[in-house]
Amino acid sequence: MSLGALHTDPLRLHWWKAEPNFGDAINPLIVGHVARRPVEHVGPRKADLFAIGSMMQVVKRTQKAARPKGEKLCVWGTGLLNPLFGHEFLDNVELALLRGPITAALLKQEMTRFGDPGLLINEVLPFEGTRSDRIGIVPHYSLMGDASLEAFVAADPAYLLIDPRGDAADVCLAIAGCAHVFASSLHGLIMADAYGVSNTWIVPKGQSWLKYLDYAASVGRRDMQFPLTYAQAQAVRPAPIGYADGIDAARAALYDSFPDRLKSAA
Repeated sequence: MSLGALHTDPLRLHWWKAEPNFGDAINPLIVGHVARRPVEHVGPRKADLFAIGSMMQVVKRTQKAARPKGEKLCVWGTGLLNPLFGHEFLDNVELALLRGPITAALLKQEMTRFGDPGLLINEVLPFEGTRSDRIGIVPHYSLMGDASLEAFVAADPAYLLIDPRGDAADVCLAIAGCAHVFASSLHGLIMADAYGVSNTWIVPKGQSWLKYLDYAASVGRRDMQFPLTYAQAQAVRPAPIGYADGIDAARAALYDSFPDRLKSAA
């Protein structure tokens, strides 16, 4: 790719669009911010980059063969949803950064730095409002309409249900304005961390725990060993984030690892 192309051509990024979910939809915001160039959504076989999401299974499925011109898909901050077997596809992939050490271990990669790109959202969408005393509830998108969730939200007038299927910027800023966040959405937790809002992992019914534990390990979060039930969450009182150094280290790793070849030369 020429320097001239770096000035004008959109970066070809793949992210999950099958279901409306703000955690996936922030991909072009963050990648465009770091790459300093336009971003377009493309299919996985044509992508220059995979970033936010538990999409290593998609990487494996679509990168089994080398590309005709020898270029490699770059993986930056992506993680696993479940363990996978067979790692030959990694010969056709550039691993700039993985989301966390569990993903790295399952891929048999010896890495010491990790990061989810969602941690950079506060730089893309700064929160300039006044934080309220509301407690945000950010469910996994598949749980919207769940009777247990609705009963939990109704249990306290301080609770504010934040629909993860809404406009991505609106969802992020709603999280930023809360005093505390309960989330079964992984990126509900990550957005809260990015904005310095204390948060609690609540049971992600039907979801693999791997991605949550992977992220927690990436920032050194020791209080996130398992999710709380709705009943347990009601007893939680907000406390300052105790792993800010881990968040800062992940942000530094994200900036340091983003490939120069994918940045604008402008």
